[in-house]
Amino acid sequence: MIRPNAPLPPTAWHTIGPFFPRTFFREGDNDLTRLSAEAAPTARGEHILLRGRVLEEGGRPCVNAVLEAWQADAAGRFRHPLDPGWREADPDFLGWGRAWTDAEGAYSFRTVMPGGYADPAGPRAPHVDLAVLASGIMRRLVTTVFFPDFPDANEADPVLRAVPEGLRHLLVARPDGRSEGLRAFRFDLLLRGAPDAETPFFVD
Repeated sequence: MIRPNAPLPPTAWHTIGPFFPRTFFREGDNDLTRLSAEAAPTARGEHILLRGRVLEEGGRPCVNAVLEAWQADAAGRFRHPLDPGWREADPDFLGWGRAWTDAEGAYSFRTVMPGGYADPAGPRAPHVDLAVLASGIMRRLVTTVFFPDFPDANEADPVLRAVPEGLRHLLVARPDGRSEGLRAFRFDLLLRGAPDAETPFFVD
């Protein structure tokens, strides 16, 4: 007999995904420069490509992982009421996008070079935040991508400074030539590996 209000036994933890069908993604989801696939891209700022691979332990590709990116616009503003300058934010910049890794673990975002901005914790260097959801992890992983163009700002950034000095280079994207007429930057993520190679992740 089931007793009302009886304590329920705890259920086991489940890993995230893979629960995302292809229909979860739409054309242009990985393009932060436009509000929709039909909209014209923003004219503000330098358009860039951010691309790389998501790897598991041993360098195996992480297939069907979901990456979500969010960032400030080229002037360092967010179109969100919590940003004091949100009314001046780029109205044609989405600031958020989603990508899916392929059979090689590769992903790509088209975006603009973000601007830095003031934060109560200290001046933030230009950066893109990334969240990763994949089979085999218990909750989403969050990290931050910095750019080699801004060494002084990176050195002063309070988030990057919170990472042990010997690991900070793991959060700085590398120049990766040009593609589609745009500068490209490479940022690979290692979900698990040697302490000096595993991507630093932050508590979400």
